[in-house]
Amino acid sequence: VVMSLCSAGDHVLVSRSVFGSTISLFEKYFKRFGIEVDYVALADLSGWDAAIKANTKLLFVESPSNPLAELVDIAELAKIAHAKGAMLVVDNCFCTPALQQPLKMGADIVVHSATKFIDGQGRCMGGVVAGRSEQMKEVVGFLRTAGPTLSPFNAWIFLKGLETLNLRMKAHCANAQQLAEWLEQQNGIEKVHYAGLKSHPQHELALRQQKGFGAVVSFEVKGGKEGAWRFIDATRLISITANLGDSKTTITHPSTTSHGRLAPQEREAAGIRDSLIRVAVGLEDVADLQADLARGLAAL
Repeated sequence: VVMSLCSAGDHVLVSRSVFGSTISLFEKYFKRFGIEVDYVALADLSGWDAAIKANTKLLFVESPSNPLAELVDIAELAKIAHAKGAMLVVDNCFCTPALQQPLKMGADIVVHSATKFIDGQGRCMGGVVAGRSEQMKEVVGFLRTAGPTLSPFNAWIFLKGLETLNLRMKAHCANAQQLAEWLEQQNGIEKVHYAGLKSHPQHELALRQQKGFGAVVSFEVKGGKEGAWRFIDATRLISITANLGDSKTTITHPSTTSHGRLAPQEREAAGIRDSLIRVAVGLEDVADLQADLARGLAAL
């Protein structure tokens, strides 16, 4: 999207809480091609408004963010972008179209990692770009020239995944909600990040713009990095991997995996603490998942 719509001298605003590899892409590659990049706190609408410059082409956000489940009011941010001639791009990977449809809220382009929930079983790698025809014409032209094309078989698997997406996301959300509520009551947990909790500062916003709260529950444990590692290593049913969106539940330590390439000060700015654990909740029986997380708590 950025390479097809931006040129040297253009300015892009990115939310600070985007995926670690997305930050690396902007910092190590897009800047090399003369694209200016600045970062804004995701929920700070006045900050977005103030940061837009005459040459700002795109605003790029994840909502909900990975892994802290931070949100932005997509409709309001779209108004801010459009008032100053910029486009809004939303990474909707965590919600999928089953739970949130940013194009209907005013976003210009939506991107997904189809590898995650759209596939749903960890079989294929791919992505999705969706938007209005005038922007998509440029994106499709770039894709055809650059050549990142799915095989027909992988495309078919993604299409089959879409057939069960709505049903799967309901089950993911139900399991995640139950585990988040349970984790919030445990002594070894310092904080739970999940928009389905009433304690989440943006719970009301999530109710307005999402049909569900998603499958990803992140939480901070007592004991810092060592405590987080002991917790993760004690699990038996849950798979230790940085992947998410699978039918099986996965667990990871963001500061050394998904955000491990960032400098310590960059992780701190993004809110990624060493005590943070991310669980991408799958479709197993929730009692089995709770029992496995209890093993982690016992290891703290």
